[in-house]
Amino acid sequence: MSFLTIDQAKCNRDAICVSECPSRVIEMKANGGFPSLTALAKDLCIQCGHCVAVCPEGALSLEIMKPGECPPVQKELLVSKEHMEHFIRSRRSVRTYKKIKVDHNIINRLIDIASYTPSIKNLQPVNWLVIENAGEVNRLASIVVNWIRSMIQGEFEAKYSHSAMKLIVDKWQDGIDMICHDAPHMIVAHGLKDSRASLLSSIIALTTLELAAYSFGLGTCWAGYFYTAANFYPPMIKALNIPNNHQCFGALMIGYPKFQYYRIPLKKKPSITWR
Repeated sequence: MSFLTIDQAKCNRDAICVSECPSRVIEMKANGGFPSLTALAKDLCIQCGHCVAVCPEGALSLEIMKPGECPPVQKELLVSKEHMEHFIRSRRSVRTYKKIKVDHNIINRLIDIASYTPSIKNLQPVNWLVIENAGEVNRLASIVVNWIRSMIQGEFEAKYSHSAMKLIVDKWQDGIDMICHDAPHMIVAHGLKDSRASLLSSIIALTTLELAAYSFGLGTCWAGYFYTAANFYPPMIKALNIPNNHQCFGALMIGYPKFQYYRIPLKKKPSITWR
């Protein structure tokens, strides 16, 4: 049985699937004929589901997805350009959190939403690690602080601001966490080492999750020192315990914001070259 089937009773032979196939593995050999697969289809199809999603008659089915299994696009739920513009402009990076746990199912739903983002050749290579326990988040932050102490002593001092690193350590000793900002949870995206697909897909997925979290009333912030230590500091690598052939491609703090923002701060005008 073919991995892609076309129900000829439903197909209206409009060739939309032929035009929309990213890998160009669907063709129509004759006028008035039905779509069919090319000789390279089995090797080149990326199983993206565009053909299933774009067919108005629901005539195409992949082995991994049938038209009836795919939720319909609900136009009444699509946001306007004005809503989207305001939504993105008003989002803030949050560094102060309420001491309230985010429900496990909400985090799981956010990751599921983020899994719908684009990935190279539809590889969907992103893996997720959720640090759900606030005490464990704090322990990992302390490991990052130890890494920063080692940098202050000269190991990586040339790459970072000495004054910024010293401030982080001093504040930690005063009970102020400038690494994870006392966030109740951390979300880490990881994938195969030296994989451009994993790197880019992880960044896209985390960015999407960050925006989705805002719509759930949650705040997020990228954890830069956490992410760097996760790739370079052996005790941190050991503590995260991701697969040996994987590396961390980004980390987000997440929780309920302690404070509300009332205005949208100004940004620099974008630098654009038109050609």
